[in-house]
Amino acid sequence: MTKPERRRRWRPLSSPLTRRILLVNLIAPIILAAGLLYLDRYKQGLIRSELAGLTTQAEMMAGAVGEGAVSEQALGFLEINQDLAQHMVRRLAQSAQIRARLFDAVGGLAADSRILLSAKGNIRIEDLAPPRQMGWLATLDYWWEQAATWMPLDETLPVHLEPPQQKAEHFPEVVAALGGRMEGVVRSHPAGGILLSVAVPVQRYKQVVGALMVSHDGSRVARALFQVRVAIFQAFAVSLAVTIALSIYMAGTISRPIRRLALAAEQVRHGRGRAHRIPDLSRRGDEIGELSVALKEMTEALWARMDAIERFAADVAHEIKNPLTSVRSAVETAARLSDPEKQKKLLAIIQDDVERLNRLITDISDASRVDAEMSRADTEPVPLALLLATLAEVYQNTAETLHFPLDLPADDTLVVDGIEGRLVQVLRNLIGNAISFSPEGGTIRLAASRHGPTIRLTIEDDGPGIPDGKLDAIFDRFYTERPAGEKFGTHSGLGLSISKQIVDAHGGRIWAENRAEGGARFVVELKAG
Repeated sequence: MTKPERRRRWRPLSSPLTRRILLVNLIAPIILAAGLLYLDRYKQGLIRSELAGLTTQAEMMAGAVGEGAVSEQALGFLEINQDLAQHMVRRLAQSAQIRARLFDAVGGLAADSRILLSAKGNIRIEDLAPPRQMGWLATLDYWWEQAATWMPLDETLPVHLEPPQQKAEHFPEVVAALGGRMEGVVRSHPAGGILLSVAVPVQRYKQVVGALMVSHDGSRVARALFQVRVAIFQAFAVSLAVTIALSIYMAGTISRPIRRLALAAEQVRHGRGRAHRIPDLSRRGDEIGELSVALKEMTEALWARMDAIERFAADVAHEIKNPLTSVRSAVETAARLSDPEKQKKLLAIIQDDVERLNRLITDISDASRVDAEMSRADTEPVPLALLLATLAEVYQNTAETLHFPLDLPADDTLVVDGIEGRLVQVLRNLIGNAISFSPEGGTIRLAASRHGPTIRLTIEDDGPGIPDGKLDAIFDRFYTERPAGEKFGTHSGLGLSISKQIVDAHGGRIWAENRAEGGARFVVELKAG
C-alpha cells in the first residue's frame, strides 16, 4: 500500500489551518487575561476608599480622645492624660482592627494600640501568624491565603520604616496633623504589600493638643484585587474553553473536509484505476461543497480527456496504418516488376498515399492543437454577420457554378465572444462540405439570426442529404461519407470533428439535419456576446 493510500487520522492540532483559527480566536481571551496585569486604576480607587474609611475612623477616635483623655491644667493649659488615652486608643483600635498611635503636642508618642499597660510595665503586642496545620488541604488553604493577600512591591512608594523611638517627625502626615491639617500616606512594606496611614489633629476647644495616626495594611485592597483577578480568570477560563471548543469545531467543519479532498485528490493522482473518487460534499451548501463539486467535475473531465486521448491515439494509429500498408505493398510489388507502365501506376499509388498521409497528419496536428489553443487564447467580440457575408462573397467569386444566397438581419451584426480564426475555420469546413455534396449549379444558403440569448447560423445544400442514422456519426473522427465519383483519400474525415471541437470550446452546439425538400442542413448555435 502506497503512502497516500494509508488511512490518516485527523488530529485537530496537527492541521495548520486549525492552529491559525485557534490563534485568531484566542486573541480576545488573551486580551481579557491581560487585564489581570492592568488593574492600577481599580487599585487606586480601592486605596482611596480605604483612606476615606481610615479618615472617618481616625476622626471618630480623635474626637473621643479629645473629649475623654484631654484635661485642662492650671492657667487653661490642655494636656493629654496618657494612661487614659492609652486605654481609649487600644480599645477603639482593637474594635476597628487597625493600629492607632497618639502623639502629643510636642511630637512625643503618647499612646500606641500595640502597647498594653500592666502593673509590671508596658507590654508590646505583635500580631503573629497562626501556626500552620499539616495536610494537603491546610497547605492549600495557606497558599490560597498567601496569594489573596500578596501584592507586588511598588518602588514608586516610600518604604515604611518602624523606628525604635517613634516621634512625630518620623511621619510627615503626623507633622501635618499637628499643624491642624488632615493627611493620608501610602507606603510600601519591605515584606511586600502596602501600608495605609491617616493622621488627624486631636482638638479640644478648637485647640490642637496632639495628632492621632491610624494605619492598616493593604490586605483588604489585596483581597479585593485578588477577587477581581479571580473573577477575570474565571471568565478567561470559561471563554478559553468555549473558544477552543468552537475553534476545534469550526476547524473540523473546514480543515477536515479540505483535508479529505486533498487526500482524495492525492489518491486519484497516485492511484491505479478509477476506484478512488472525490467525496461529494455538495450537501454542505457552502464554498467547501462547491469546491468538492468542482474537484469532482474536474476529475471526471480529466478521465474523459484521457479516454478521448486514448481513443484519438487509437484512431490515428488505425488511419495512418492503412496508407502505410498500401505504400509498403506498392513498394514491395514495384521492386519485383520490370514493366515500366505498371511501375508508373504503382508510383502514382504511392504518391497518392503519401499525399493522403501528409493531409492526414496535417489535420491530426490541427485537431490536437484545438483544445490547447482554445484554453490559452483570449476571446474577443466577433461579428458573425460580417464574417458570414465576407465568406459568401469569397466563395461566390471562386465557385462560379454555385449560388450563395445570404440571409442576415438588417440592423444586427450578431456579435459573439470567441476566437475569430477558429470560427472562420468552422464556417469554411461546413461550407466546403456543402460544396462537395452540391450538384452543378446548386445553391448553398447561408443564414444567421438571433434567437433569444443565442445566435444561430445555418448552412444548407441541395445534395443527397445525410444517410439515416448518421446524423451524429458524421462528427466522429475519421468518419467519411463522400459523394460518388470523388477520389478516395481526398478528405481525412476530421473536418466536422474539428468543427465540433471548436464549437464545444465556445460553449455552443452544432448539429446536422436533413431538409424535407432534399439536401442537408448544418446548424451552429453560439451564445450572444
